[in-house]
Amino acid sequence: MSAVIKTSDIYIRPMVEQDVTSIISIEKNAYDFPWGQTIFQDCLRSGYSSWVIENNQTLIGYGVMLITSDESHILNLCVHPDYQSMGIGKQLLEHFLGLAERHNIQRVFLEVRPTNFKAISLYTGMGFNEIGKRRDYYPTKIGREDALILAKTLLKEDL
Repeated sequence: MSAVIKTSDIYIRPMVEQDVTSIISIEKNAYDFPWGQTIFQDCLRSGYSSWVIENNQTLIGYGVMLITSDESHILNLCVHPDYQSMGIGKQLLEHFLGLAERHNIQRVFLEVRPTNFKAISLYTGMGFNEIGKRRDYYPTKIGREDALILAKTLLKEDL
């Protein structure tokens, strides 16, 4: 898809259970090993910060973030492949970072495949730094792939 999206057409709102069918469709388009319906439903029931991004009322991306007392963990951030490289992922990531700041979070964490160069570029461009690896974290068609652990510090700790 080579659509041009006007910022005024983009809307970020809380995820609701009725969104899960569309989310699963995007997961299957974006990943070889997608999250299942139950995972998203559990995230909603558990109160994780779950959001969707729409273009003209069409769901084009979503994310899930766990917020604890002083840190948060972005568990899933995905944009439909037809809408990637258009700034949608950046808008969603900015939304999550804003939520973290409003919750006085000190650090935001996430994992990313080392082969997901677009995502790595987005995250490092937004101030995330690699702090470690999780061995054999992601399934692949021929085994397992490590994950890069990235983090961004939002608030300075008291000295």
